[in-house]
Formats: sequence, structure tokens, C-alpha cells
Amino acid sequence: MTSDTLYRVKKEDFPKLEELLMKCFEEDPLYISMIPDEKVRKRLMPELFKCDLDEFYETCEIFADSEELNGILVVSDEAEPYNMLHFYLSEALAEIKTDGYLLKEDPSMKTFMNFMIGRDYLNSSWTDQLHQTNRLHIIYLAVNPQIQHHGIAAKLIGEVVDYADKNKMMISLETHNEKNVAMYKHFGFKLYDTIKKHFGLTQYCMIKQA
Repeated sequence: MTSDTLYRVKKEDFPKLEELLMKCFEEDPLYISMIPDEKVRKRLMPELFKCDLDEFYETCEIFADSEELNGILVVSDEAEPYNMLHFYLSEALAEIKTDGYLLKEDPSMKTFMNFMIGRDYLNSSWTDQLHQTNRLHIIYLAVNPQIQHHGIAAKLIGEVVDYADKNKMMISLETHNEKNVAMYKHFGFKLYDTIKKHFGLTQYCMIKQA
């Protein structure tokens, strides 16, 4: 995916984006379910976001609303050709780092086991059912809670929708916050499936057809 409107994130932006993601997801049902200990969660989440951003920088497109970084959009363009070896090496390295952080911050291994049990909430494997490679997958869409309702989310998701429409692509995403479902439906998404396997957590799987 390309964009002439959004700001393409640089590596030097990562520290500020880690703070942004922490603000956006500290009360997210996914992280509360997977890391129920609040103290562990506050220590661990910045490490996880740092690891995610390193991986996504190599394998996806990371955009922000502007250089002020009030909102972030991470998109995987499944139609883009990629170096399979580079992709899997980046993914494997991220997984090793993540496991290391999980064990370091919670030596009891409870958090590590939660992540093992809850992998289906994390790996977007549900998209295999779509049998569609001409597709964009939204991994992160987040806006600073202090300035929400100022059109930033609309700007970010609107750019994805415009690009997908021009290129006749499907869009997929998942959210673990039921409040987000109505917002995505407003942009033309439909609920494709729900996943509810562990922790009493529901994952809402949504698509927008080409």
C-alpha cells in the first residue's frame, strides 16, 4: 500500500509510537486478558510494542496521520511480492524477542503460557478462511485517546478504504473491543466471524469486500 496523504513512519519515530500504543491499548481487552497482572502489564507492554514495530517496519507499512504522530496505522499488503526468507526470519526474530520479554517480566511463566494458549487471538490465522491474497490487513489502527473524535481515525482508515477501492482489494481486520465494531461498520466493514476460545475474550473478525 502507498499513500500520498499519510506520513510514512521512520525508525526514529519508534519511541514516541511506543508511548502512543501504550496509551491506546493499556485498557484493551486483549492485553488485560493475556496479561492480567497490572504491574506485569505496565512493564511488558512497551517491550512488546517495541518488538512489534521492529518487525512491522521490515514486513509491513507503518503510517501516521502526520509527523505529530497522533494516530498510527499498520497495514500488511498481502498482494505485494515479498522475500519469503526475509519475512520468516523477521517473524522468527520477533517471536524469540517476545518470548524473552515474557519470561523476563514474569518468571512465573504465567504470562508466557497465556500467550501460548491465546495465539489464535494474535496471529490473524482466521484470514486463511478468506482465500484472498488481493487483500489489505489492518494490524493496528490507534489514535491518542486525548485527541480522539477529531477525525484522525477517519483519515487513517479512509486512506486504506480509498486505496483498496482503487485496487479492488478486500480489507480485513480484527478487534477485541466491541465498541470498535460500530465504527468499522460505519466505514463499510461487515462482521465475518467471532473467535471466543480462551479467557472469556471475544475477537471480532471483520472484512470489507472489494
